[in-house]
Amino acid sequence: MTAERLPADYAASVEAICLPLAQASAELAARQGRPVIVGLCGTQASGKSATASVVARLLGERGLSCARLSLDDLYLTREERRVLAARVHPLLRTRGPPGTHDVALGEAVLDALARPGPVLLPRFDKGGDTRKGPAEWEPFAGPADVTIFEGWCVGARPQNAAALVAPVNMLEAEEDAHGVWREFVNAELAGPYQVLYGRIDMLAMLQAPGFETVLAWRIEQEGKLRARTPDAPNLMSESQIARFIAHYERLTRHILAEMPARAEMVFRLDERRRPIG
Repeated sequence: MTAERLPADYAASVEAICLPLAQASAELAARQGRPVIVGLCGTQASGKSATASVVARLLGERGLSCARLSLDDLYLTREERRVLAARVHPLLRTRGPPGTHDVALGEAVLDALARPGPVLLPRFDKGGDTRKGPAEWEPFAGPADVTIFEGWCVGARPQNAAALVAPVNMLEAEEDAHGVWREFVNAELAGPYQVLYGRIDMLAMLQAPGFETVLAWRIEQEGKLRARTPDAPNLMSESQIARFIAHYERLTRHILAEMPARAEMVFRLDERRRPIG
């Protein structure tokens, strides 16, 4: 756990989440006899990256090659989102919801990871709010026996049209009064994203207690970042964090209500991110 900079009390999560997920992933790869993709969905600050990192190490100890791809690293560049916001809706300047990722890039990377040869894994600079250039992408030697594809809405399904009518928060009520943004996001999720998510062989979920917990987790996460790098650009205040995650609220609530019934593995978390079932 030292390599992943994880706290000592993360051992419970390794035992209850990482080991079962690694075991299931290894068994899936053996059954399929080909490279497989494991989707890992979880809210902001739920521990997706740490889980993926530990699972990858555990699979490596079993002699399996494991790649990690984050949905966050597929965000459109800042300039691409500026153009999209001008064309469709101003809220699309903010990264996060479906429609703000390069889905075609994600498909190309997953294709490459299934083949022998070098692969460059894209990386997004959250401080600069734009994707890094290919020279800074992470090299990986394919094929990957297992690819862990993690993200806050990985594997999500769209809402029905009736659910889009009423705003879920003040951001939607005041800045998307006519529903243009949320309809666009839902249409993107129903279209290109379902093609991307259709590549997933097994879906696992880190289930937060509720959306309200996400704000506290995200504030805690920002506090740790501030403590480590006080001079880092674009650190957010609590009010800025609240506005930021408001862009995620609708789909997060939908995922928490809908996904547990169909995901192959669901790991319930308490308010302190400890596994409870």
